[in-house]
Amino acid sequence: MPITVAFVISVAVSIFMTNDVSISERLTLFSKGAADKNIMLMIWIFILAGAFASAAKAMGAVDATVNLTMHILPENMLLAGLFIASCFISFSVGTSVGTIVALVPIVAGICAATGLDGAYVTAIIVGGAFFGDNLSFISDTTIAATQTQDCLMKDKFKVNSMIVVPCAVIIMFIYIFQGYNVEYLYDMGDVQWVKVIPYLSVIILALIGINVMVVLIIGIILTGVVGIFTGGFDIWGYVGAMGNGIDGMGQLIVVTLLAGGMLEMIRYNGGVDFLIRKLTSHLSSAKMGELSIAAMVSFANVCTANNTIAIITTGKIARDISQKFGIDPRKTASILDTFSCFVQGIIPYGAQMLMASQLSGQSPLSIISNLYYPFAIGVAGILAIFLRYPKKYTATISQKSENVI
Repeated sequence: MPITVAFVISVAVSIFMTNDVSISERLTLFSKGAADKNIMLMIWIFILAGAFASAAKAMGAVDATVNLTMHILPENMLLAGLFIASCFISFSVGTSVGTIVALVPIVAGICAATGLDGAYVTAIIVGGAFFGDNLSFISDTTIAATQTQDCLMKDKFKVNSMIVVPCAVIIMFIYIFQGYNVEYLYDMGDVQWVKVIPYLSVIILALIGINVMVVLIIGIILTGVVGIFTGGFDIWGYVGAMGNGIDGMGQLIVVTLLAGGMLEMIRYNGGVDFLIRKLTSHLSSAKMGELSIAAMVSFANVCTANNTIAIITTGKIARDISQKFGIDPRKTASILDTFSCFVQGIIPYGAQMLMASQLSGQSPLSIISNLYYPFAIGVAGILAIFLRYPKKYTATISQKSENVI
């Protein structure tokens, strides 16, 4: 069932169950939730992110980034190089699907030139794609996690990177060891350095701490200037690419609005308080609160097969649990993003795995059996909760479950 239809049915049920007020008042309650300021801000960011990503791709920035990454890597680091390329590109473009679309098509050529297993090489690219999906400043999951927890992207990035970057480094060394004797015979073509400027600018400006909407607007402008200057497109091609990117965000925007309205109906009927009581009735510490948030977003991701929607669906409840147990919102945002990306990376029916399977000709299960990085961040996320890491962003005072929210 399409996720939009599932949410429409859920909304209809929530409106039907609210039988103590008139239909008009029920629709007003739903609209209030859908028009929440955080929901609307998130939608504006989705619109800008879609316009930027599509315009950058149309102008040739993705191909330029792929070529740049592959050119700077030595031949005997093929496996590690593919992983680094996938990490860098996904962090730059903010989408795991886009990274998979850009890199997986070269798998056949690489395997033909080296004799490597196709499922294994595809898994390297898929794993790296989730690095950026989890950490990128323009990733849907980052936007959703930070907006629902009301924290800055750069702060969430600091916490999240302390947990998952060590995983990426360990995986990189594993690939260096496994691929030391592999020779790389694939020619990626010349690098067009100027076309990488928009991505680098977005990364640098976001790290500085500039508002994400300002960052994306600057990125969109730079993409247009570079694209027209290099002949990547004309003014109408630029405008058309932005329009296509915004249109591509349509389903996500619709689901976000429906989820916001539905959650307001659930809150009005006492469902949020009920869920929190059930999730925390036997919990007495911030550690257990963090575990409940991790379990909740993981389960939502299994059901929706979309990590962004899983975060949007559970974000408000996670925020309430965080406030009850004194959990730092930056840590909560990191938990939501990390565990949703972990689950999204290992389910065979997720968009990323289906796309990788289609492009590589490998079965989803054969790719999953060769994955390292998604499983590594899942383990790291659990260890971070139990070991209370990072200390600076972890609650040190447990609050009893009977505290008032």
